[in-house]
Amino acid sequence: MSDSPSNSTKSESETDKRQREKAEQLVARPAAQSSAGVTLANGRRLDYTAKASFVPVAAGGIDAQRGELQAAIFTLSYSVATPAGQPQRPVCFAFNGGPGSSSVWLHLGALGPKRVPINDDGSKPAAPWGLVDNPLTWLEHFDLVFFDPPHTGYSLSASDAARKTLLSVDGDVDALAEAMRAWLAANGRFGAPLYLAGESYGTTRGAALADKMQSLGLALSGVILVSCAMDLQSLVFAPRNDLPYALFLPAYANVAQFHGRLKGPLDASPEAARAAAEAFVAEDYLAALHAGARLDGAARTRIEKRIAELTGLPEALVHEKNLRIDDQCFFFEALREQGRIVGRLEARVTGPMAASRTRDWEFDPGIEALSAPYTTAALAYYATLGIPTEPRYEVLSLEVNKGWQWGRGSAEGMREANGFTSTSADLARAMRRNPHLKVFVASGRYDLGTPYSASDWSLAQLDAPAEVLARLTHRYYDAGHMFYTRMADLQQLKADLADWLGDASAR
Repeated sequence: MSDSPSNSTKSESETDKRQREKAEQLVARPAAQSSAGVTLANGRRLDYTAKASFVPVAAGGIDAQRGELQAAIFTLSYSVATPAGQPQRPVCFAFNGGPGSSSVWLHLGALGPKRVPINDDGSKPAAPWGLVDNPLTWLEHFDLVFFDPPHTGYSLSASDAARKTLLSVDGDVDALAEAMRAWLAANGRFGAPLYLAGESYGTTRGAALADKMQSLGLALSGVILVSCAMDLQSLVFAPRNDLPYALFLPAYANVAQFHGRLKGPLDASPEAARAAAEAFVAEDYLAALHAGARLDGAARTRIEKRIAELTGLPEALVHEKNLRIDDQCFFFEALREQGRIVGRLEARVTGPMAASRTRDWEFDPGIEALSAPYTTAALAYYATLGIPTEPRYEVLSLEVNKGWQWGRGSAEGMREANGFTSTSADLARAMRRNPHLKVFVASGRYDLGTPYSASDWSLAQLDAPAEVLARLTHRYYDAGHMFYTRMADLQQLKADLADWLGDASAR
């Protein structure tokens, strides 16, 4: 027993050495490069080069050759040759969220030159799964660079200490900022217009990166936030936080109408259900939540009845839940009599409950339709690009998600460590600092992970004057979190992006 501390120290040192050597080998590995082409929706042929490589992230933002290597980050980029004498094409850096997610969803769902086809109703297609050309690729507007943050995809940290730093809100932002700088340096792209596209937690990350990149002298031209999650207080159901109960209600009404749970005028259309719920929240519900036990009997009964009408849930359940319907309750109770669970990330999709009708959250029917098709298609595709696929590719790491450090390092962040992470202040500051920065936000109406109604609130709270907020655009789509899996929404997203960019040729 007496020699265990020294053995433990030695073992940890050897582990770090192996990790660092592996990260160094990845950074030194030659890029896998290939050429291909895609025919755009307007009939124009676009030839491109795909390049897969690892970029180094080093402590303090110093180049890896000068400082201690922290991580090797996997990147897959697509570029179109620029004719001599022409301005550089814009570059769009893209990533998903989780935390713990790789970039396959945006990459192979909407942005890249290849995509995974999913049934329009959000249900899972039968195997085999593969890729098709994507005539709506964003490569028409930008060169695309997809990042897998550390411990997602093939990316990894160089030591246990680095891992602890990188799996945190600000450590992650610092790492991605350095990865973008390193990619620009390695590919000679300093001076190109720069854009970011993030989804879900990728919007939490992206909002902070907008301000971080400005501080590094690499100002962005635009930020694209898909399924927004900048303010976790609006999304996390927790004691003493009544905000999500109010902000989720319009999304519940929208989903309940879709599944035929509403009656009378509320069932006339999704628009009618949403409008009624939004009005109720603004005029009555917020005040009722604020009143708490002070709400008198008649008023309380009226509020209970209206919540039941708007959600399709039994009035007795609303009473039992003290006027507060959290997401888990809605998932299991909205279609309980049918024995079905409502999907979280795609609420149009449902799944069968266990025969015992338990309320254990074992899987999300909305993500089950996507996980296997995307994973299988991605690995097969990477092999065709010459990317070694023997190592495990972490599409979605629950270990990263569970180990994430949510506090931030500033004085403000110390308060957030005991509350809710927020990066909306970073985005507002970036917009005030940079008069050319534009923001595009996209929300799915059937997303119960980051509901459109919660995003409405978050964007309305941005601390910037009206003339600054005029550079912000919010658009809505008729599917879930990954609404772009529905072809009509993918087409609309591309048209909205072209309008936002002012690119008339792509409309």
